[in-house]
Amino acid sequence: MTTATDELPRSLTAPRGNVHFIKRTGAVVGPPLLCVLLVAALWQTMASKLHSPLVPSLAEIGAEFARIALSGKLIPQIAATLERVALGFALAFVLAVVAGIAMGRVPWMRRFLEPAVLIGLTVPGLVWALLCVIWFGVSLANPIVAVALSAAPAIALTVAQGVRGVDADLVEMAYVYRFSRTVQLRRLWLPALAPHLLSGCRFGLSLSWKVIVLVEIFGMSSGVGYQLNSAFSSQNVAAVLAWTLSFGVVMAILEYGVLQSLERYFTRWRRESRV
Repeated sequence: MTTATDELPRSLTAPRGNVHFIKRTGAVVGPPLLCVLLVAALWQTMASKLHSPLVPSLAEIGAEFARIALSGKLIPQIAATLERVALGFALAFVLAVVAGIAMGRVPWMRRFLEPAVLIGLTVPGLVWALLCVIWFGVSLANPIVAVALSAAPAIALTVAQGVRGVDADLVEMAYVYRFSRTVQLRRLWLPALAPHLLSGCRFGLSLSWKVIVLVEIFGMSSGVGYQLNSAFSSQNVAAVLAWTLSFGVVMAILEYGVLQSLERYFTRWRRESRV
């Protein structure tokens, strides 16, 4: 039989657990939500003051977004862009990880690949987009190569810096104790490189989004970039902003739903300062 004293700890701990969950959720969701609300308020204030078709209100942008969604074009166009970004980024990631590890471990390879990485970092994405349109025309190779050329140098440089930043004592210990390559990969390199890989992914994806839009504007007949170009040609600012916001929502889902989840999982062993 349950007594009042048995129920007391439950009644005290359950609300505390709920309060802790609410506080933690608010600390995670609150700041980005506040930033979005602030930007929306500033935009609405500017639109109300200017009364210009070049600065549509939030209601006009929302109405345009609803029209695009109800027309059935939103999901297929975003899916086409995401497919191109995914294929190009996958190619860039594989090449960059191999090149980055080689640059970090072998001094000769670092000196050999540094000029190519530096050139890749300095060439604007617009140049890669135009060159790939000229080289490949309206084909799937066009966006894949453009995205890979734009994202790979940044990822390779980040990985190389991560490899060079691994504690030399740990590397020497693994060599002395003759750890197998599998054990070294699982216990040493992957945990040490995980933050750098995720950082490189963020940087590479940000470049990929910018380049894919340019490629679709100049050389594709579908995708978000193509729709942005169509809206620009008709001087429909609300449609330009609606397509931009839809793209932003997808990027936010990837950042908060995928990249940050992976970061928490792979870096769960790291201790964070509480002061």
